[in-house]
Amino acid sequence: MSSKNTSDAVVQPPEVDLSGIDALIEPYLGEKGTVIPVLQSLQNHYGYLPRPAVEYTARRIRVPLSRLYGVATFYAQFKMKPRGRNIIRVCKGTACHIQGSSKIAERIEEILGISGGDTTPDLRFTLEEVACIGACALAPVMTINDQPHGRLTPDRIKKILDSYE
Repeated sequence: MSSKNTSDAVVQPPEVDLSGIDALIEPYLGEKGTVIPVLQSLQNHYGYLPRPAVEYTARRIRVPLSRLYGVATFYAQFKMKPRGRNIIRVCKGTACHIQGSSKIAERIEEILGISGGDTTPDLRFTLEEVACIGACALAPVMTINDQPHGRLTPDRIKKILDSYE
């Protein structure tokens, strides 16, 4: 088990520039059924859904803030925290689990000093655990930015992570 201090890994959201939001949401003003497309547009712009942007958008499109947050927290596609430039997904499917994906995840956590679901303070990496990547023949497997890395061992992880900016 790693001895990381997760309090050091808390990512502070950057200051949010709201100047571009009006152009993003203008096509949706006055339209019905636009909550998901509006949230997708915001997330595409910021990389996540920053609270000030969601609050501003709720006022502009005249939708209760609770509705926007209800949708954003219901769907896994929406992220409420800043994410890293590199998204690591460690497979936890049966084949990967049997082949030691837990040890792979622990090694990544140890190297990066974060837990699953967290982002490094420098926004370099976000670590996610997923049910299945669909590459069972490569077990244990992870992807970084959708690039698969298979037949992993804990000893190979550092070199792989070091190859990403």
